[in-house]
Amino acid sequence: MIGRRRTLAGQVFAVQLVVLVLVIAAGAALAVLQQRRVQDDATRREVTDIAVTLAAAPSTAQAVRGPDPTARLQPITETIRKAAGVDFVVVMAPDRTRYTHTDPARIGQPFSGTIDRALAGETFTETFTGTLGPSIRAVTPVRDADGRIVALVSAGVTRSRIGDQVREQVPIILIAAGAGLLLATLGSLLLRRRLLRQTHGLAPSELRALYEHHDAVLHSVHEGLLVFDGNSDEAAVVNDQARRLLELPEGPVRRGDLPVSLQHMDTGVVRDQMHVTPDRVLVVNQDLVEHDGRTIGTVLTLRDHTELQDVMGELDSVRGFAEALRAQAHEAANRLHTVVTMVELGRPREAVSFATAELELSQALIDRLTGAVAEPAVVALLLGKVEKAAEYGVELTVTGDTALDATAPLTAHEMVTLLGNLIDNALDAAGRDEDAWVEVAVTADAAELYVRVADSGPGMSEEVFTRATERGYSTKTDHQGLGLALVRRLVARHGGALEALREPESAVVVRFSRGGSQ
Repeated sequence: MIGRRRTLAGQVFAVQLVVLVLVIAAGAALAVLQQRRVQDDATRREVTDIAVTLAAAPSTAQAVRGPDPTARLQPITETIRKAAGVDFVVVMAPDRTRYTHTDPARIGQPFSGTIDRALAGETFTETFTGTLGPSIRAVTPVRDADGRIVALVSAGVTRSRIGDQVREQVPIILIAAGAGLLLATLGSLLLRRRLLRQTHGLAPSELRALYEHHDAVLHSVHEGLLVFDGNSDEAAVVNDQARRLLELPEGPVRRGDLPVSLQHMDTGVVRDQMHVTPDRVLVVNQDLVEHDGRTIGTVLTLRDHTELQDVMGELDSVRGFAEALRAQAHEAANRLHTVVTMVELGRPREAVSFATAELELSQALIDRLTGAVAEPAVVALLLGKVEKAAEYGVELTVTGDTALDATAPLTAHEMVTLLGNLIDNALDAAGRDEDAWVEVAVTADAAELYVRVADSGPGMSEEVFTRATERGYSTKTDHQGLGLALVRRLVARHGGALEALREPESAVVVRFSRGGSQ
């Protein structure tokens, strides 16, 4: 049964062909009828002109008053008949007696047909079956010099002659109809070819099933989906999830309606690229749709990784703490080994001095941060980042005025996300020079929460900083590269202010009003 299915293009072609044949056949029949009607009208005008011209000739009235009207009029009427191509020209007396006729044997016999209107002075035409068969004829009166009706003239053409004339036009009509049918068939074949290409040779039932499945999938899939045809700027398909994730309004969606980072994506295949919108972290994939070796569109899928990113942030923080502990344990082991070795060398006084000096430096920082910062997670983050920076050869310091009674309007997790990303970006910017440094300041009072992270790097211009915070995408496997975009999202969520400075030193400053999160 599948092999015998009729494609949509095939069904349309068949219906078109049947309609075309019927229409052209009806048109040809109407053309023949119209040609006959036209020929009848032309015949009426022709026989009327012949009859009136002959009746108006003075010689006609003189001949019918002569002793032998037939002898004078018969040669004239026959000459006119043959020259004009009519079937008969009859001159008759008012009592119907024929003076002339195509068949000489009928001369002297009464004329068959209507003459009353002609006797009343009127010229008229009629269709009448006479001695020569059905004909279209005209009858008109002949008047003498005094205006009296002295005779009648009738000229006519038989239906058979008119039919012959119409039949001569039928081949032309049929040729025109055949040419029209041929052109229409070629047009239908071109349309069929186009439909086959556009519908991929599917039958109507298959198209209906495809649409139903397509609609069901679009509404049930939990990923955002956008489909763009070719180089079109307007999306051909946007499902409900895509509108929700990107906060798109109802109606047509153009590329300009998408977040900035999605507007400037590569045109090729994209795999697991992370994008940050004001409210979400999205993982984006893009595939090319190809048919017959040519690209006909692109499919964009979106997965919401906001919660996962938050979890990854927490995991990164925990991993950072673990790395800091590992580094501290490694450093403590080195110090302990140094102390033991010094004791074994008989230098206990120097061993005690070395151990207490290192302990005092580390403990002093811990004591200062613990006393100044009320949130343990922030203290642990700062201590971990100090150790991480030391491993990179970067000097990370926390300013002496750092003081944080509470993280409001941020949560503790948001504060860790903010500081962690700013410090990581600063460490990247500072590089690995000998004199590389990063400085962190966190202060809070009743009106404002203030965070400043400076570094020894070259800093970013306003344009570069804006692009970095709005770009919001990364293909790095360790989830870095999103730092500033995530910070911008967090700042926007709470109605804060974010700016980059280059003077007197490279720094990123964040401010939040402590009147409540927005």
